[in-house]
Amino acid sequence: MKKKIAILGSTGSIGKCLINIIKKDKKNFEIILLSADANYKDLLKQAKFFKVKNLIITNKKSFYKIKKNSYSKKIKIYNNFDGLKKIFRKRIDYTMSSISGIQGLKPTIEIIKYTKKIAIANKEAIICGWDLIEKKLNKYKTKFVPVDSEHFSIWYALQDIEKSLVEKIYLTASGGPFLEKSYKRLNKVNIKQVTNHPNWKMGKKISTDSATMINKVFEVIEAKKIFKIPYKKLSIIIHPKSYVHAIIKFKNGLTKIIAHDTNMKIPIFNSLYSSKKIINSKKLDFKTLNNLDFRDAKLNKFPLLRTIKMLPNNTSLFETILVSINDKFVELFLNNKIKFTDISKKMNKMLNLNSLKKYKKIKPKSIDEIIKVNKKIKNDIENLIK
Repeated sequence: MKKKIAILGSTGSIGKCLINIIKKDKKNFEIILLSADANYKDLLKQAKFFKVKNLIITNKKSFYKIKKNSYSKKIKIYNNFDGLKKIFRKRIDYTMSSISGIQGLKPTIEIIKYTKKIAIANKEAIICGWDLIEKKLNKYKTKFVPVDSEHFSIWYALQDIEKSLVEKIYLTASGGPFLEKSYKRLNKVNIKQVTNHPNWKMGKKISTDSATMINKVFEVIEAKKIFKIPYKKLSIIIHPKSYVHAIIKFKNGLTKIIAHDTNMKIPIFNSLYSSKKIINSKKLDFKTLNNLDFRDAKLNKFPLLRTIKMLPNNTSLFETILVSINDKFVELFLNNKIKFTDISKKMNKMLNLNSLKKYKKIKPKSIDEIIKVNKKIKNDIENLIK
């Protein structure tokens, strides 16, 4: 019997990777829903190949363009996620949620009730709304798998192990394109240099986050929420080769090291299939294992790592504030309105404002509240820049 699945964000890098995996095993899957923001051309190609009957495209211009295509008359196309109950008559087997940004939060939460398993690759959804996600997961008994390579590795290593046995978890970071450069020399780097990640092929936004290392701050927050591990047990360590994705030290003296190729296909494949399914992967790289080259993550080189100490132990809207501020300053950098080094300088300055510290005591109660705060902060920054 075919597995029924949905892919939210099917034209992004994670979505395309999953599509390529399924292509090789097409006979065992039926895609019920594909979604995209603006890339209607790739979405149509995917829909035709897999004979998908339901599409969601949230960009209005792209929605009107796709509606003009002759193929669109044979299927149902929506402009938002409000009609999920029309699409899913029964619970499907698997959903990949890989819509980037805060806009992925609402669809992620709303599709949980319609799926038996959900793999989440959206950092913002977990950082800003994990309590809301977890509540839905528990209510509908939906299985959850994190897809980020670091969190998937931790999730895999901690299966059937008591969390109380964990002494320390190390999340590895490549160090980005400027690992060997002094922070003082980054004042004039351009967008091309910033987004030229040494190990991974990623979009401009996530590549910039990797260069500032704010992505690792986000991953620490995610790990704390997903695995219920306090911040004091979570550390970041530089590993330029990106071969080891997580190191877990246990109180019984044992340590687990999870390693795999720099290829998102591995965590995505394992989120889709059971552990008995075989994937073709490279041979163990002993050359890399003999020279893992772990280094301390230094604050003078990556100033945004200081934000970890600003984070409250309780779940709060401050995490949404952090995501919103970063999103806006990265957007300004990618539009050539500020320098690369301004991202960390302006973020650290803004996060220390007393007017924002109050959010550390406010627990998010709804999706709308998170979205409202996100929009307000971005508007405030836009007005300040003007």
